[in-house]
Amino acid sequence: MEIVLIKNHQRHPFHLVDPSPWPLVTSFATLTLVTGLTLYMHGYIGGGFTLFFGLIFVISCMAIWWRDVIREATFQGHHTLRVQYGLRMGMILFIISEVMFFFAFFWAFFHASLSPAIELGAVWPPVGIITFKASGIPLLNTLILLLSGVTVTWAHHAIVESNRKEAITGLALTIGLGLIFTCFQGLEYNEANFTISDGVYGSTFFMATGFHGFHVLVGSIFLSVCLIRLIRYHFTDTHHFGFEAAAWYWHFVDVVWLFLFIVVYWWGGA
Repeated sequence: MEIVLIKNHQRHPFHLVDPSPWPLVTSFATLTLVTGLTLYMHGYIGGGFTLFFGLIFVISCMAIWWRDVIREATFQGHHTLRVQYGLRMGMILFIISEVMFFFAFFWAFFHASLSPAIELGAVWPPVGIITFKASGIPLLNTLILLLSGVTVTWAHHAIVESNRKEAITGLALTIGLGLIFTCFQGLEYNEANFTISDGVYGSTFFMATGFHGFHVLVGSIFLSVCLIRLIRYHFTDTHHFGFEAAAWYWHFVDVVWLFLFIVVYWWGGA
């Protein structure tokens, strides 16, 4: 009796993703997190517990979903050159959408500052607003982010040159600088003489700088995952798009901060 083994050959370079429950589950986790945050901010009973549960739920979904993507890319070999090209185009389009997101905040700031209404005293900054000095924490944070851009570029070149030790060092320094930036921004918010409810200046200032701070936090998580993958030998000198995407995102965060420093702190706060 002859046994014939039939092997299924893939005749295209694309990755047909297997059905995954994580997009749906993550949407419920995000809904739980936002609901808990809303209940907590309005002082409802159980809001803190719901917020904490939602946060743990979201973190768990992120870890499991990323585990599946890492498995597909590193161990199953599904991220071919053609797939990597698609991922690059997707990341570029995502960053472009983020540029448009921050463009809206800059538009609102310029709309209010270039022609201040009579309700603001016809001056900018509005009457009664004590702004931050650009030469203080904002300048320090600018130097920190610029330095982090240097260290993440150093890490990238080290990966390309297969210098694993320098790559880990540069990436760890970048994450550390990002956390220092976040701490200084929290200190700045704590010392602010105005709040988000103090007219158009307060709302535009905290929306623009606050969302940038959120992006720094997301970028730090992005780079932290890359650091863990780098330590576990997931990246090679020719196959490391996960890190490249994180580096692109981090450089985008740096550029947005430069515009925020010049427009909001230096020019808009003068």
